[in-house]
Amino acid sequence: MSDERLVHLVDDDEAIRRSAGFMLKTSGFRVQTYESGDQLLKAVPSLDPGCVLLDIRMPGMDGLEVQQALKERGVGLPVIIMTGHGDVTLAVQAMKAGAVDFIEKPFEKAVLLGAIGQAFSKLDRASETRERTKEAEVQLNGLTPREREVLDGLAEGLPNKTIAYDLGISPRTVEIHRANLMTKLGVKSLSEALRIAFAAQDKTTA
Repeated sequence: MSDERLVHLVDDDEAIRRSAGFMLKTSGFRVQTYESGDQLLKAVPSLDPGCVLLDIRMPGMDGLEVQQALKERGVGLPVIIMTGHGDVTLAVQAMKAGAVDFIEKPFEKAVLLGAIGQAFSKLDRASETRERTKEAEVQLNGLTPREREVLDGLAEGLPNKTIAYDLGISPRTVEIHRANLMTKLGVKSLSEALRIAFAAQDKTTA
C-alpha cells in the first residue's frame, strides 16, 4: 500500500486502538488514532484524505452522531462502523446514513482489511469522478456560449428543430454549431459529446 492510504481510527477503547492499529500498520497502512469522536471532529480542518474506522458506542458523541457531524461539515471520507454484538440495528442506521460497511468486534484481520479495501475503492472512485468533472469543465470552457446552448439542448434529448426554435436560429445553424462543438471537444459521436456534458454536471462528489 502507498503512504497515502491513511486510516483514521476512532475508538475509546485503548486495546482496540492498539490491536486494530497494529493489524493495519503491518498491512502497510498509516494509522491516526483518536480516543473520541470529539477529538476527530477537532482535527477536521487539517484532516488528511483517508477512511474513517469509527466505533459506534463511545462516551460523549456516539458513532452515528460523529458520522452525521462529519457529513454536516462536508467531510466526504468513507466511514466503516465498528460494532459490538447486538448493535446491528445501529449499524444498519449507519449504513443508511452512508457508511461503507460495518464490522463486528472482535474482528478477523481479513474482515477488517476487506472493509478497508472497500472504503478506499469508494474514495478512489470519488477522486476519479472529480478528475473527470474538472477535465470536462475545461473542455466545455472552450465552446462559445451558443455552442454550449446547443449542447445543453442535445443533453436534454431535444431534436435540432426544437433547439433551433428555442434559440431563435435555423436548424441548419444548429447543425453547424453541433459540428463545431464536436470538433472542439475532439469527439466523433454525439454520445461522446454527451458524456462530457454529463460529466461536467456531475457535482455530487466534487
